[in-house]
Amino acid sequence: MPNTRRALLLATLSAPALVHRAAAQDRYPSRPIRVIVPFAAGTSTDIMTRLVTPKMSEEVGQPVVVENRPGAGGVVGSDAVAKSPPDGYNLCMGSIASHSVNQSLMPRLPYDVLRDFTPVSLTTNAPNLLVVGQSVPARTLQEFIAWAKTQRSVAYASAGNGTSSHLAGELLRLKTGAPLEHVPYRSAPQALTDVISGQVPMTIYQVTAVLPFVRDGKLRALAATSARRLEWTPDVPTAIEQGIADFDVSAWHGLFAPAKLPEPVLDRIYGALNKALTAPDLRPRLIEQGLEPVGLPPAEFRRFLIADIEKWREVVRAADIKPD
Repeated sequence: MPNTRRALLLATLSAPALVHRAAAQDRYPSRPIRVIVPFAAGTSTDIMTRLVTPKMSEEVGQPVVVENRPGAGGVVGSDAVAKSPPDGYNLCMGSIASHSVNQSLMPRLPYDVLRDFTPVSLTTNAPNLLVVGQSVPARTLQEFIAWAKTQRSVAYASAGNGTSSHLAGELLRLKTGAPLEHVPYRSAPQALTDVISGQVPMTIYQVTAVLPFVRDGKLRALAATSARRLEWTPDVPTAIEQGIADFDVSAWHGLFAPAKLPEPVLDRIYGALNKALTAPDLRPRLIEQGLEPVGLPPAEFRRFLIADIEKWREVVRAADIKPD
């Protein structure tokens, strides 16, 4: 068969399938959308997702259903979405753990974040405060570093291995040379209890979790670990302001779809999410939970991911962090 006739025949045979796919994309969504949260109910990722998805549902005209599928530090639920069809009906609300740190921390991670997902948007940041117990003789971060260097070692509590509180402590140790020693806990409340009681001198954790204890004098806030001061604590300077260069550590959450998501479907999902995040009545509810709405577009979110994965790869390598 001549090449021209073969090409015409192939085009004729493939045309109906192309038309069907285009029509399906034009109708998207025509059924409920599922957002998998790869962490347990009640976590900040879960709370944020359940606040945002009703607004998305209003915009797309279909139910947006949240399903918790925890396990292996966010891997189980994330992997399920990575292996789903790229049709926009299975999404994942990932985090700094599941879609950044795990890339370096877990050598047998069953997915590659940049290869197996379509980044939709950075949705929220969950900024942290560095706090110490009242027995620590320091009023500023520099005073704390100077005091720590007079000790054999200074323990810091985290909510678990590989969490943003753990990595922030390791980054501080690497940047300052202070003899900080990681003490992982199974939960943030346990870690905070021991810092308040004086059993552990320091922790770095989400602002709204530690703020009540700062206000009643049980903890002392020395620094915000974000790039700028926090609206919850405008009087607390950042670590960067206090001389620790490039110290920007916040937990974050982002929406992901499987790889090869069609562009029109991606635009539809991002548009619905962005409209939800900019809704005037939603922002104060997110802020109340210690979450800053962001809404970073897909291309910018991918660039953010590339930089974040590389940043924590260096910290994991330099600090020789191992998975549990």
